[in-house]
Amino acid sequence: MASCRSEVESVTFKPDQGRYNAGFVAERALNVILVTGGAGFIGANFVLDWLAANGEPVLNLDALTYAGNLENLAALKDDARHVFVRGDITDAALVERLFAEHQPRAVVHFAAESHVDRSILGPQAFLHTNIHGTFVLLEAARKHWLQLQGDARESFRFLHVSTDEVYGSLSSDAPPFAETNPYEPNSPYSASKAASDHLVRAWHHTYGLPVLTTNCSNNYGPFQFPEKLIPLVITRALRGEPLPVYGDGLNVRDWLYVTDHCSAIRRVLQAGRLGETYNVGGWNEKANIEIVRTICGLLDEMRPDAAGPRERLITFVKDRPGHDRRYAIDARKIADELGWRPVETFESGIRRTVRWYLDNAAWVEGVTSGRYQDWMKNNYGDREGQSA
Repeated sequence: MASCRSEVESVTFKPDQGRYNAGFVAERALNVILVTGGAGFIGANFVLDWLAANGEPVLNLDALTYAGNLENLAALKDDARHVFVRGDITDAALVERLFAEHQPRAVVHFAAESHVDRSILGPQAFLHTNIHGTFVLLEAARKHWLQLQGDARESFRFLHVSTDEVYGSLSSDAPPFAETNPYEPNSPYSASKAASDHLVRAWHHTYGLPVLTTNCSNNYGPFQFPEKLIPLVITRALRGEPLPVYGDGLNVRDWLYVTDHCSAIRRVLQAGRLGETYNVGGWNEKANIEIVRTICGLLDEMRPDAAGPRERLITFVKDRPGHDRRYAIDARKIADELGWRPVETFESGIRRTVRWYLDNAAWVEGVTSGRYQDWMKNNYGDREGQSA
């Protein structure tokens, strides 16, 4: 576990308890941001990106559930700017204490249960973390904000990271989701995120809490847990295992490279209008089957398989319940107001992603534990070999 230092003296957190060891921070850095879920896929990329971009210290609160992994943050092991606490965002006493002791100038809230398939199999955890956890954070942030004075109070921000799935499903000819689209969530996951979005909005309009919300499209890139489509296909294709594709494979998503997402969040935190929502997308609509075939082609190029082209492994399986047909993000608002646009094309981003997984086989092996294999069997075991 990394040690966590202030400007004055060292304090170490116990990773198994989320509590301080002996010691007291007599002084703290003038500026620090609280990041929740900062050991997960997007959160870890954001922490790494944030420290590389501006160096402002990060207080990182993560429960280290199945998708949270400190190996994602190995580069920060001895970095005094990164303070890690293992803890649950639903633990009100812990959250309030962290606000009191570290006085963060901003919150960037990633922590969430986030996989639709898991939400179908076990929705309760999604309601607990995504709804109750967001409530706990909002209340702690509100109490903290109310006791701030002057510029500290004026500059405080609570940035809530959400998803395009709250908007529901689009037909093939419908315009992309704009910030004004009505909410029509279709899965336990998206319903729980929609509820959390509404809480954030309510805390702004009722209490005046200075909030910002971002709704992003599908992310991909380094450190993504291999239950999601792109790393799932990469890891299974390398093992010569069947590549499960739901239904006819024509479900469409807008794909956003994770570091582009991180830069968008930084920009919204810096200059976003209070109470506003900003949609963040990559302008890369792709059908799932196109994604799978692209990955197969890249793997065939970068690491040929003696058994033949990997498209032979594609297996169409029974569709999941309530599978949304199409998501697409209209990201003109963030471009027009804040000047943000993605840097990566899908072609450049997917090539970088495949290369990262090939170069980080030890990381993949570390996260594909027995529990993950059990989940894979539970989710796909009765689908493989079935037609849509």
